[in-house]
Amino acid sequence: MTGCAILRSSSLSGEFSSMQCFVYKSLRMADTYVFLREAEGFDAMPAALAEQLGELAFVIEIELSAQRKLAREDVEVVMVNLEVQGYHLQFPPPPESTRAP
Repeated sequence: MTGCAILRSSSLSGEFSSMQCFVYKSLRMADTYVFLREAEGFDAMPAALAEQLGELAFVIEIELSAQRKLAREDVEVVMVNLEVQGYHLQFPPPPESTRAP
């Protein structure tokens, strides 16, 4: 699949029930991932961001839905970002010493 497939849209405030996305990891910035609406859709990212991230390596193609849990991100935020801007950026988790108890 080469693009984002919105499988069914919900009537609740423009949310989507399911969509495909493509996940890439930055080879320059550890634990930094970019979710793209389209395979190799790097043009969706601002040029300055793409330059900062450096080379990206494909990780996985996944189907996102409100029922799917992601390890570090709110899936609904990811889906909205994909729909609105074509990408979602996931940064590494904060170091243990800066996390709230």
